[in-house]
Amino acid sequence: MPITNKILIDEMDDGMDEKLNSLGYDAYSIKKLRAEGKKLHTDYSVINYAKENNMILITRDTESGQACEENDLPCVLLDNDEIFKIVIEKLKSF
Repeated sequence: MPITNKILIDEMDDGMDEKLNSLGYDAYSIKKLRAEGKKLHTDYSVINYAKENNMILITRDTESGQACEENDLPCVLLDNDEIFKIVIEKLKSF
């Protein structure tokens, strides 16, 4: 098993939870949790849910990423800066 932490996937990346689960991670999708009746419609409730459940949040939402940073919550922010770093790394291989 890769890690024991639970992972919460923001709705923009719904489906990543399934891919992570297939690799042995314990990942959950906000979109699927909403479908189960969880009230996760605001950034605050999403961040609070991640905190209460000891989860790592994966998001593209810069505001959520900043809120995680300010509150010492584990987060993977997939913002334009992170995507740009990937592009630069890929370009180095040519």
